[in-house]
Amino acid sequence: MTFLTATMLRDAAISFPMLGDWSIDPPYSFTVFGFEIYFYGAIIALGFILAALFCAKQAAKFGLTSDDLFDFVIWLIPTCIIGARLYYVLFKLDYFLANPSEILSLRDGGLAIYGGIIAGVITGVLVCKRKKIPVLALGDLAAFGLLIGQAIGRWGNFINREAFGVETDIFCRMGLTTPDGVAVFVHPTFLYESLWNFTGFIILYILLHRGARKYDGQFTWLYVLWYGLGRAWVEGLRTDSLYIGTTDIRVSQLLAIVSALIAAAILIVNARKTHSPDELFVNRSERTKKADGQERS
Repeated sequence: MTFLTATMLRDAAISFPMLGDWSIDPPYSFTVFGFEIYFYGAIIALGFILAALFCAKQAAKFGLTSDDLFDFVIWLIPTCIIGARLYYVLFKLDYFLANPSEILSLRDGGLAIYGGIIAGVITGVLVCKRKKIPVLALGDLAAFGLLIGQAIGRWGNFINREAFGVETDIFCRMGLTTPDGVAVFVHPTFLYESLWNFTGFIILYILLHRGARKYDGQFTWLYVLWYGLGRAWVEGLRTDSLYIGTTDIRVSQLLAIVSALIAAAILIVNARKTHSPDELFVNRSERTKKADGQERS
């Protein structure tokens, strides 16, 4: 592959030959009332807000309330950011030990989604334990939020000219041209993952509204399977993967494959079982509410 450093690509113009002979050079930030706001963070925030709004609207279908979701979200924001950054730093520890001042610098990216997911799972388990909510019921709802957030958040990589793939002449290739005229055409892996997650969201949404959700955790594991398959494919194309030590093993690709296999096994086992609608937390909650109402009357 043509050798181009992150610094060289920072001001690269972006093009998609399949869309015609044109290019764009999006800025990294914009200013509001004198405050500089980076598009990377703004796009992630937008994805998070839209995910939270959607989940709030759908919460009742999973037996949850807006208060349950608020308690989860209020803890989720800081823990996911910390987890995503910590994961990234740990797998580039030598660099950050030599440059400790950059550990807290997020303006150029450096948030690993798996770190955020791990932190989110831990947060969810603790919140569910305190509020006495089944973890998998919350997980089924959170699957939608994750897919929305990831589909939108990947466009922050587009602005940062990062998370792209190896050189290719595929029809949907993305062009990166530096100010001095050096050009390279690569796999737009940010776009692949964004579209993959959006498709996953549509699939889950259709299943939900067709009444295909048979047990708590079904959508959780479908998300893990879907995202794992997509990430394993996309990660194999990327040029900025985190590796295990000095090996050629890509951390995220390994996690994606293992998690997808585990999810597939769990889904297959559950597919062979007969699940009663009464098992769903949303239905148990409804019965409890009706019983409480009858007692009061």
